[in-house]
Amino acid sequence: MPFDFRRFDIYRKVPKDLTQPTYTGAIISICCCLFIAFLFLSELTGFIANEIVNELYVDDPDKESGGKIDVRLNVSLPNLHCELVGLDIQDEMGRHEVGHIDNSMKIPLDNGNGCRFEGRFTINKVPGNFHVSTHSATAQPQNPDMSHFIHKLSFGDTLKVHSIYAAFNALGGADKLASNPLASHDYILKIVPTVYEDLNGKQGISYQYTVANKEYVAYSHTGRIIPAIWFRYDLSPITVKYTERRQPMYRFITTVYLMTTKAYLENKSTELNNFNHA
Repeated sequence: MPFDFRRFDIYRKVPKDLTQPTYTGAIISICCCLFIAFLFLSELTGFIANEIVNELYVDDPDKESGGKIDVRLNVSLPNLHCELVGLDIQDEMGRHEVGHIDNSMKIPLDNGNGCRFEGRFTINKVPGNFHVSTHSATAQPQNPDMSHFIHKLSFGDTLKVHSIYAAFNALGGADKLASNPLASHDYILKIVPTVYEDLNGKQGISYQYTVANKEYVAYSHTGRIIPAIWFRYDLSPITVKYTERRQPMYRFITTVYLMTTKAYLENKSTELNNFNHA
């Protein structure tokens, strides 16, 4: 008698003349089909969507910058005339610049009673500060009012990425309009280099930062010190890198195959159980 290879079939079909459709079987089959479709769509969505992976390492990702970082500052001072507003920059490399004017613009507000300062400048990659003050004015006002609203403060390139949570403009929206008009404002910044790499391997370099702030009226032995808006910064040695990835095709195919096979076998097992109880 010839050997029949079909003996190894553990999922044997039941002859149709011995089967009978039931409402329970139909409901189970429909539920299994819907479940398979749900799992497939879930895996398809996960395959199409991009995954953002982040990592930390110690390095300077922007070695070609010449040790410089671009800064963009946009701040409104509604109670200070534009001719009094200036930007000063100093750092531990000996830079001390009073009244920086390159790539800056002062826009009068409220019929000239206030001023909006917009500037773009560079800082060295060493601890330092830049501050908005009246230090560069030819004649100092009696009571300069440094209440302000910060529209934007950012470092490095602008990354057009919306899928990550990052603090590239942590001070954007800072409202100090109701503060003491005679007070100075200190913003202490920790700047963190940030790299974003897209699916094509193209990298963009920017800088996030954390911020702490305090408000105070300063005095010396000669009297009250002229108030200013200080941005004191230091750089973190840690670089944050975000890498955009997509799920591999083989993982998607394998997952879909396994889940459909499992659902199919569960459906067949249910049909056999229903037949045995019939």
